Amino acid sequence: MWIPRPVHEDALARLRPYAEVATGYGPGATSFDEVSDRVAAVLLRTVRVDGTMMRRAPRLRIVARHGVGLDTVDVDTAKELGIAVTTTPTANSRSVAEHAVALLLAVRRGIGVAVRNEGDTRTAIRGRELSGATLGLVGFGRIAREVATIAGHGFGMRVMAHDPMMPAADITAAGAEPAHLATLLSRADNLSLHVPLVEGTRHLIGLPELLALPEGAVVVNTSRGGILDESALLDAVRRGHLAGAGLDVTAVEPLPDDHPLRDEPSVVITPHTGAQTEEALRRMATEAADHILAHLAA
Repeated sequence: MWIPRPVHEDALARLRPYAEVATGYGPGATSFDEVSDRVAAVLLRTVRVDGTMMRRAPRLRIVARHGVGLDTVDVDTAKELGIAVTTTPTANSRSVAEHAVALLLAVRRGIGVAVRNEGDTRTAIRGRELSGATLGLVGFGRIAREVATIAGHGFGMRVMAHDPMMPAADITAAGAEPAHLATLLSRADNLSLHVPLVEGTRHLIGLPELLALPEGAVVVNTSRGGILDESALLDAVRRGHLAGAGLDVTAVEPLPDDHPLRDEPSVVITPHTGAQTEEALRRMATEAADHILAHLAA
């Protein structure tokens, strides 16, 4: 099997007794070309496995994704060739949820402004408490439900959620108020995005949606770049309509150093690190390894 980027050592320890493990990193790094004729499995983090690679690997049976999204895998070609594609959908939920709340706190309390230490920052910062504020969640999957629990029970926030794929009763049972998107936007002091990037969600939140938020609102995106229109976000921040934003994902990653969003002190940007905790990295890697072992043993 081939592992192109570093994963937790516990995953390698699980795999090595059962198969030759070739890695695309470190001393003696092995490229896909070197193993394509015999590779049966790929444990994938961020490298893309496209249809061309799959067609050059006649023995490939499974691509096990270390994480949730499938945007780095050509799933159509995999289906055509009978190659299984798996993810680890629950392994990083808590870590990403905590990161979303951390970004919300950082923006709301002016931490992005404070760490720049430009001028009289103490006078410039007027933070807002989360307690009593309204959090709007767009998408209500596993991570969003974790965010709802932290926000509602930990900070005493009112939590609203929009997810057309989930029955309203299920949203209510999970501790949030179901709402149509327009209603949610009109009432959310804080907006957090939790939907996958597909054709129907690209630029789901553009300038009209941002301006529909109450003045002084904050937007957080820990889902996928492209869901939030970053040009519209910049416009809304510069107009003063938004108090700021917290971004762990952007349309281009890493975000270029000269991107204008980096010039905005009220915009806190992290380099797609929501799942980068020791606990989540271990869970994702070992679950992906278990998917490989189960599939090859079948």
